[in-house]
Amino acid sequence: MTIRALRRAIAVEDAQSPYDRLHLKIFYPAASSQAENPFSNTPAAQDLAPFPIVIFFNGFNCSLSMYQWLAISLAKKGLVIILYDWLVKTNQNVSLSPGVDLAAFSAGNYGNVPSSLALPIILKELEDLQTSGVLAGLLDLQRIVLGGHSAGGRIALENAEPKFFAGIAGAFSYGAHSAAPLPLKKEPGTILSLPDSLPMLLLGGTEDGVIASNGKIYGLEQWSTATTPVERTFREAINSEQGDSYLIIIEGANHFAIADPVDPTLSVTANDFVATISKTEVCSLIASVIGLFIDTFIRKRSEKSEFAQLLDSYNSAIALVKNK
Repeated sequence: MTIRALRRAIAVEDAQSPYDRLHLKIFYPAASSQAENPFSNTPAAQDLAPFPIVIFFNGFNCSLSMYQWLAISLAKKGLVIILYDWLVKTNQNVSLSPGVDLAAFSAGNYGNVPSSLALPIILKELEDLQTSGVLAGLLDLQRIVLGGHSAGGRIALENAEPKFFAGIAGAFSYGAHSAAPLPLKKEPGTILSLPDSLPMLLLGGTEDGVIASNGKIYGLEQWSTATTPVERTFREAINSEQGDSYLIIIEGANHFAIADPVDPTLSVTANDFVATISKTEVCSLIASVIGLFIDTFIRKRSEKSEFAQLLDSYNSAIALVKNK
């Protein structure tokens, strides 16, 4: 299948220039053509429409290029995938951000308001894409899946709430959890509740050195294991028992298992553990699990038994599976 991408720059109201732009890359299944015009967008594969949408939130200081491999893999399943970069300035630091709304992390606000500054802007852009251009009339705006890595994974899980945004149909994350950060003044290690009316997929790795080393952010010296907050999030933050939420821990995967390539200039990579699973195997597993999760619980194209069979086929690479 041919995959092509559109580029968009979106203005962010109330943000100061030059940090007032989201730069989107939108991946879509394209109509096969032997001769493409390099100066225009390739038409979409209309026979595969309407396209469900995945909006992916990157980790802090992680460029969209680190997740392009996953976007292409998912687009090959007949999905439209949105990645983005947002450069922000906080005090004297300039960094890439998934767009966390810090006001949501205050007493009385958490869980009652969206925690994403980027999501409303991207949803508005989707409405525009639905009205003009190569994707016009081809988007399924009632089946929007939120996904993300690290801090971006947390945003995906926190905002998978229909009362916040119409059209959101589920969420997935890698290397993310909902432990309470210090500003919320909770007991150390408190796990905060998440929306749980929609299908959820939480992925993590046994060699996640970034999570293992950041316990102080949540009032602890350290977590007991690299997957403790991820496992506790699934156990304590999701109360629904609809059978469409999963926790999958990958044996030997580290925090940046979902990123390929990993940016070697990121200082946070120094805290990560060495992966004991090959990049090829872990990327294949992650893409296959996320793709079939969406097919099964969002698109309703596959049976739950097929999802179970897929997990069984990766049995040696999966340390833990939980379902509720």
